[in-house]
Amino acid sequence: MEDFEQWKEQIAHWWRLGLEYVRQLPPEQLYAAAAVLAFTTILLLLIRLFKRAKSNTIVLTGLSGGGKTVLFYQLRDGSTHQGTVTSMEPNEGTFVLHSDTTKKGKIKPVQIVDVPGHSRLRPKLDEYLPKAAGIVFVVDALEFLPNCRAASEYLYDILTKGSVVKKKIPLLILCNKTDKVTAHSKDFIRRQMEKEIDKLRASRSAVSDADVTNEFTLGVAGEPFSFSQCYNEVTTAEASGINGEISQLEQFIRKYVKP
Repeated sequence: MEDFEQWKEQIAHWWRLGLEYVRQLPPEQLYAAAAVLAFTTILLLLIRLFKRAKSNTIVLTGLSGGGKTVLFYQLRDGSTHQGTVTSMEPNEGTFVLHSDTTKKGKIKPVQIVDVPGHSRLRPKLDEYLPKAAGIVFVVDALEFLPNCRAASEYLYDILTKGSVVKKKIPLLILCNKTDKVTAHSKDFIRRQMEKEIDKLRASRSAVSDADVTNEFTLGVAGEPFSFSQCYNEVTTAEASGINGEISQLEQFIRKYVKP
C-alpha cells in the first residue's frame, strides 16, 4: 500500500512539473504542438479506417462459355448449379467459401461477383472493378484457340483500365476445363495470349490518340510483351469447375482476402 501511495505522489509530482513546463512555453509552440498532435491522431484514425475497409471483393470475368458461373457456385456451395449456365446478369454473393465451412474459428466472408462475358454486358464490369481485391479472368482451355483473339482483346482492355492500373489490382488468368484431354495447358495459354496482346499493342499504338479508348499502355517499348511487364501482378492457374477442382482459384482468393 505504501508503494502505491509513493507512486501516486510521484505521478502527481510529474504532472505538476509538466503543467508548469507547458505554462512556460510560448503560445506559438503550444499551437504547433497541438497541430502536430491533431494531425497524428487523424492520420492514425485514417490508417485504421483504411485497414478496416480493405476490399473483400473478387471479380470473375472472361468470355461467355468459359464456366464462370459454375465456378461461382462451386465457391459458394460446392455445386455445379446443373452444369453449364450462361448468365445474362451478374451473379453476386457474400459468403464463406465452401471449402472453409468446415474450418474452426471465425472466417472472413468473400464477395464474389460473376460478371457476364457477353460484349453488351461488359460495361457492368466497370461498376465492380474499383472495389475489387482481385480479378479472375476465366479462359476456356478446351476451346481456347478459336477464342484466343477475342479473349486477349478483352484482357487487354481490363489490364489498361485506370481503375486496375492505379490500384494495381492482381489478376489471375484461370484456365478452366483443364480436366479434358484436349484442353490446353496454362503455360501454352499464357504464351499465346502474350503474343496476341503484343500484336494488339502494335495495332492500337498505330491508331490516333483520339480513337484510343484505353487509359494506359502495356509493356515495354521495343520488347516483346510479357505479363511480367504489367503494372499489376498477373498469374496463371488451372481449374475444372465441373469437377470441383478449384484449389488454385481458392488459393488466389485467400491470398488477397485473408480469412
